[in-house]
Amino acid sequence: MTRWKLTLEYEGGGFCGWQRQAHDLSVQQVLEEAIQKFSGETVTLQAAGRTDAGVHARGQAAHFDLEKDAEADTVEGAINFHVRPHRVVVVRAEAVSNDFNARFSAKSRTYRYHIINRRAPPVLLADQAWHVPKPLDVNPMREAARSLIGKHDFSTFRAHNCQSNSPVKTLDFLGIAQEEELVTITARARSFLYHQVRNMAGTLVMVGTGQWSLADFTAAFAAADRTKGGPTAPAHGLCFWEVEY
Repeated sequence: MTRWKLTLEYEGGGFCGWQRQAHDLSVQQVLEEAIQKFSGETVTLQAAGRTDAGVHARGQAAHFDLEKDAEADTVEGAINFHVRPHRVVVVRAEAVSNDFNARFSAKSRTYRYHIINRRAPPVLLADQAWHVPKPLDVNPMREAARSLIGKHDFSTFRAHNCQSNSPVKTLDFLGIAQEEELVTITARARSFLYHQVRNMAGTLVMVGTGQWSLADFTAAFAAADRTKGGPTAPAHGLCFWEVEY
């Protein structure tokens, strides 16, 4: 029996999310069926994080156990052959120790939220970035973002159906970069609340467009109330960037 770790990349638009669903196609289902086709074994993949419908991944990680003996290149190539034509790929397959767990062994998870900031709608990045036509001033966005770093009650950015036991999380990094019309929000933490990154992005955009002042943002965060926060940014702008172990 070998435990395998997969590093995965996928385009989330064609899936109902990572987790298996009864009536919709998930990333987990496509991968588990591909593994069954090449190995003859029924496996259960456990991922570092469960992405929502429409959310992409560049460095998602997952693990599974396989009785069949195989080389890493064979595992990677066979899965990639059988997942076609779905837009998911194994970037790397590697044998790991039996105590490795894609979810619980993770030290941090990094997400990136991409925004196209221009009047004209995007074409090339239409499915991978949120189109914000109003001009964004990233300086007040960065100042607002700095106030979120550290250990806080993030209820203002927590979805109403979040199943986490506590709204208190520690945000290790929250940075905003701008390269011409592309604005990227990068968030890193050990774990996140449900929709936390998308809710933070939506609220930071309100600051960037001038709809909210920094005082408005600070008051909303301090309220620890989701109804006081800004909108939830669209799923297609979010990408699960990497996991650190």
